[in-house]
Amino acid sequence: MLVILLVAAALVAVVVQTRRDTMADARHRTLAAAESFAHAPGLVSALDGPDPSATLQPLAEDARKAAGIDALIVYKLDGITLTHSDVSQLGKHVIGPYAQAAEGKAFTRTFNGALGPSVISAAPVKDASGQVVGIVSAPVTVESVQNTVNRQLPVFLVSAGAAVALAAVGAGLVSHRLRRQTHGLGPAEMTRMYEHHDAVLHAVREGVLITGDDGRLLLANDEARRLLDLPADAEGRPVESLGLDAGTAELLASDRIATDEVHLAADRLLSLNKRSTTPFGVHRTSVVTLRDTTELRELSGRAEVARGRLRLLYDAGMRIGSTLDVSRTAEELAEVAVPGFADVVTVELQDLVLRGEEPSGASTELRRSAVAGLAADHPLYPVGQLIHFVPGTPMATSVADGRSVVAPDLAGSPGWQGQDRARAQEILDYGIHSLAVVPLQARGVVLGLVNFWRAGDSPPFDQEDLAFAEEVAGRAAVSIDNARRYTREHATAVTLQRSLMPRGLPAQEALDVAHRYLPAQAGVGGDWFDVIPLPGARVALVVGDVVGHGLHAAATMGRLRVAVHNFSTLDLPPDELLGHLDELVARIDVQDEDTEDDAQPAITGATCLYVIYDAVSGVVTAATAGHPPPALVHPDGTVDFLCPPVSPPLGLGAGLPVETAEATLPEGSRLVLYTDGLLQNRTRDLDAALEALRQAVGGPERRPEEVCAGVMESMLPTRPDDDVALLVAQTRLLAPDRVAEWDVEPDPAAVSPVRNACARKLEEWGLEHISFGTELILSELITNAVRYGKVPIRVRLLLTETLVCEVSDGSSTAPHIRRAKDTDEGGRGLFLVARYAEHWGTRYSSRGKTIWASQTLDSSGTPDEEALGDMLLGEWDDLEL
Repeated sequence: MLVILLVAAALVAVVVQTRRDTMADARHRTLAAAESFAHAPGLVSALDGPDPSATLQPLAEDARKAAGIDALIVYKLDGITLTHSDVSQLGKHVIGPYAQAAEGKAFTRTFNGALGPSVISAAPVKDASGQVVGIVSAPVTVESVQNTVNRQLPVFLVSAGAAVALAAVGAGLVSHRLRRQTHGLGPAEMTRMYEHHDAVLHAVREGVLITGDDGRLLLANDEARRLLDLPADAEGRPVESLGLDAGTAELLASDRIATDEVHLAADRLLSLNKRSTTPFGVHRTSVVTLRDTTELRELSGRAEVARGRLRLLYDAGMRIGSTLDVSRTAEELAEVAVPGFADVVTVELQDLVLRGEEPSGASTELRRSAVAGLAADHPLYPVGQLIHFVPGTPMATSVADGRSVVAPDLAGSPGWQGQDRARAQEILDYGIHSLAVVPLQARGVVLGLVNFWRAGDSPPFDQEDLAFAEEVAGRAAVSIDNARRYTREHATAVTLQRSLMPRGLPAQEALDVAHRYLPAQAGVGGDWFDVIPLPGARVALVVGDVVGHGLHAAATMGRLRVAVHNFSTLDLPPDELLGHLDELVARIDVQDEDTEDDAQPAITGATCLYVIYDAVSGVVTAATAGHPPPALVHPDGTVDFLCPPVSPPLGLGAGLPVETAEATLPEGSRLVLYTDGLLQNRTRDLDAALEALRQAVGGPERRPEEVCAGVMESMLPTRPDDDVALLVAQTRLLAPDRVAEWDVEPDPAAVSPVRNACARKLEEWGLEHISFGTELILSELITNAVRYGKVPIRVRLLLTETLVCEVSDGSSTAPHIRRAKDTDEGGRGLFLVARYAEHWGTRYSSRGKTIWASQTLDSSGTPDEEALGDMLLGEWDDLEL
């Protein structure tokens, strides 16, 4: 484009200049022709002749043609045309700017005459006396001048085109070569690359050298000049002449490759890398980079130490506190610091901390809890020894002030040696020479100490080491305090659970019972079981589960267990008992929410299974509140599950009824009650777990203890994640000859025959010694049933470890004891029942109620007949209903 613009400008300039030259030539020619013809001999005489036009016209045409002008016009002073190239103009009066010529002066100007715009030159014709007698004008039209230029214009255009074409070809060739040389980069890219190359080359903090294949230095940046102390004229000289170290000069001059080779340059250690540029360019050169590693080596050493410390801190965070055991946490602290930070580490803790109790203050009497990094014959105090650190030692100072103490040189530390000089000398002889003592503090309380010892060639401790030791000890102190608090809570929970769990199974004849309880890995939980004897040769089996672990779970378990015992004294059916228990839990939850005490969360996630077995009928009745069903193992070894309709867990029933399931079991059957911790396993689902339980409890002729052992071994090969409670009970039936029953007519006269029949049965059983009291009890209970109850009325005697008298009727109302007035004639019968019976009570069923009374088979506690009258006076009696 630049060439085209230049050629166009040149063409315009040439055309303009040519036109200007042509116009100038036209002026000169016309003036020369006019003056020459005006001075021609005989012109004056021709003007004075009779016919000037005839004489001068031929001469003027010849002169015009010779001069190359458009006309040669001769005028007289009167303006009459005598000669003209257009003969039609002869004799006409001409008007033009000829006043100057009439005055005797020749001139040239542009004028719009008869021939159109023209360049006209005029010259005066003078006679011999010098008078102007005529005028000669020579015009050339502008069109003629332009035609002359136009005839030259094609030549100009062809020349310009040829110049443009030649320039374009040249520019293309040059551009192609440049792009080939610059690999396609344009001027902007080349400029930017050069600027960046120059800036980077001289600004980078790494020396760069380029050497040729002849061993000459071709380029060196500023950093390379500084590192190698090169002279100003180094570029272009052989590398051997630059005064470099022999090894460095040899590497620069050779063609071998180098990677991070260390060379000495004055007092610097340089890391050199050398690569050949041949694969990347056409020139056989090599590039060498240099880095000053003098400071880097020192920094790298410090960085390596820092990396080791960070790695040790990471290991400490991962390894310390992996268990909630105080002693194990102290051992982990000692192990993690050896040998990465210290050669020997000892940890001393207060006895209160080891027991899980809150330290009351700083104490210099500590027990060594962990040692790491020593052989068996080390001279330090052994693990387990109680050490009293004397004042002035680093340990006592650290405990008293709650700060870290460092003793870089133990040999020159008299305070440390004051603890035990003989042992101190043994420690020094052992090779231990430096000590750092850091208190283990949590929540502002000193729990103990950690002592870091160094021996042999290890450097002594400094303040930087002490800061790191404090960081490790601080993390360990938090873990130790957490373990201490867990130990305290665990001990409290264990104590609470042991106080709440049954310490032994009560005596009863209906079932042969075995049990197992296995706490979870997380500690004490909320699983429990109970065996509760009920009147009438019946036994209640209870298994419950409170979700969670720890103190709250154990306390919740105790609350529920006490509630179940209280409800069982009412002798309620299983469904009614669980209904009352659900209401109680819901009420307790509301009370806990009203207190807004986060430390007492609601009792949620508690389940319970309540089973009653009747040894007289062999009937088992079960009800569940969100608990797994019990397993029934028949005497032949087959296993079924007694599945009552499942109700929600306790506290979530929302008033929903609880339903029961019943089954009649032959003697020798087994009842298996358990908590869900026995079934939970990540590798199997619930159906598979129940099937595994079926296999574990099945099989004939196995005692409950054998079943418990087999179930725990097969179902729980490892310690479970949740508590496990297992209760296995083998059924017994009360012998028919130890049960006596009578139906009673609703007539007062029927009381005496039944009483007499009962007396005969007691004589048959050999219980004549308690017959008097039994007859009084039966007489009172049967009389009340006949008088106030409804049919059917039934009397039953059961001989177990006690004698149980039961009177049942169809009424749902029951008597209760009250104080009788002196004027009352009756109402003292229940008082007699309460005095002669060891226990008595009422239970309800769908058919009415049963009032029962149990007597010991020993008559030592039974009042005799003589004391009966005195006992009735002024005592409590019953209100007959």
